[in-house]
Amino acid sequence: MRNGIGLAGKLAHAFGDSKLTPLMIAAAILLGAGATWLLPREEEPQIVVPLIDIFVQMPGASAREVEERVTKPMEKLLWEIPGVEYIYSTSAPGYALAIVRFHVGEDEERSLVRLNQKMFANFDLIPPGASPPLIKPRSIDDVPILALTLWSERYDQFVLRRLAAQLHDQIKEIENVSEVKIIGGQRRQVRVVLDPARLAAYHLDPIVVAGRLERANQQLSAGSFSTGNREVLVETGGFLQDAEDVGRVVVGDFGDRPVYLRDVAQIVDGPEEPADYVLFAHGPAARFSRQLGATGEAREGIWPAVTLSVAKRKGANAIEVADRVLAKVAALRGTLIPDDVRITITRHYGETAAEKSNELLFHMLIAVLSVSALIGLTLGRREAGIVAIAIPVTLALTLAVFYLSGYTLNRVTLFALIFSIGILVDDAIVVVENIIRH
Repeated sequence: MRNGIGLAGKLAHAFGDSKLTPLMIAAAILLGAGATWLLPREEEPQIVVPLIDIFVQMPGASAREVEERVTKPMEKLLWEIPGVEYIYSTSAPGYALAIVRFHVGEDEERSLVRLNQKMFANFDLIPPGASPPLIKPRSIDDVPILALTLWSERYDQFVLRRLAAQLHDQIKEIENVSEVKIIGGQRRQVRVVLDPARLAAYHLDPIVVAGRLERANQQLSAGSFSTGNREVLVETGGFLQDAEDVGRVVVGDFGDRPVYLRDVAQIVDGPEEPADYVLFAHGPAARFSRQLGATGEAREGIWPAVTLSVAKRKGANAIEVADRVLAKVAALRGTLIPDDVRITITRHYGETAAEKSNELLFHMLIAVLSVSALIGLTLGRREAGIVAIAIPVTLALTLAVFYLSGYTLNRVTLFALIFSIGILVDDAIVVVENIIRH
């Protein structure tokens, strides 16, 4: 009779008689528990699709000239790279942009190396007037997992931008933080507005003035000399720091006297012209938003704001990275960040990833308890115990394989696990029912 059973029956018989089966079950559950704790959790799945941007400048060229002299020759070179799926290019006055996408599953680093080798090996084909290509890869990890919006009823976008820049440097030091971007605000800018009448009075050309200003804003090495047992490095020039330094730049001479830039121009040290606007206002969901270290109620209105977006490194746990960033920002309250600057979390993928993974574990517990109770009422306690052990052990081994294979818990893998719970529960019921019947 035993010889007539299949492979599954032989395995079941071997494990049923083995004294190691309880130990293997315990080991499987421990492996699953450890994998659940160690598995990186994130919102987006790790889909490997290498995507690379190539930017080439050609100042003064028309869109047609850029297309004929830059875009088309570059496309021919890019199609020679193995693994390229499609190329999307744009030609505009003064520049060309090509987006190269490789096939799904192609190694990102290998694809980037191939593209760099192809471009650098053909630098001799760059037309006169065109810049070397700027190559920048993109991936799913560039999607920010955390967004912090700084806003205030007291400070303008210029001050908020300076605070965000200081906070940017602090966040970049945190482990597994890949990229931090500042969105909105106004940078500091020293503007030089030339006066045509004064230029004409001093017989100065605007192009000459611009060239002398550019040469004054640089620092060069002038060599070195030895004295005793020391070597002294000599540098000439220096970078301009403020409006006063800019105003002291000599741009010409008139009547045997130097002409300073402040004599022919108005110099303004302040915020730049805004390129984009970021504003913060309270909406219907404002009561659910989370504030970092803010005290007191905020007034209703529309306030200037600056947003910091934080992206993590590949394979890092989004929950851990987000928690480290939030802890760092909270610790800087009162020192780097004034008390009257509010910080609102406008995106938190680590929190949503934690909620979804915890919901999965809760659903698994409900499935085990409900199925075990149903089988216990209909077939008996012993059969219910088999189901209560089979479902957690199977899911535990699945999570352990996830961890060993380098997967993460994200919306796709969570859906697959939830879907598999239904199949697993059905199989357990069918198997136990057939055991009772036969």
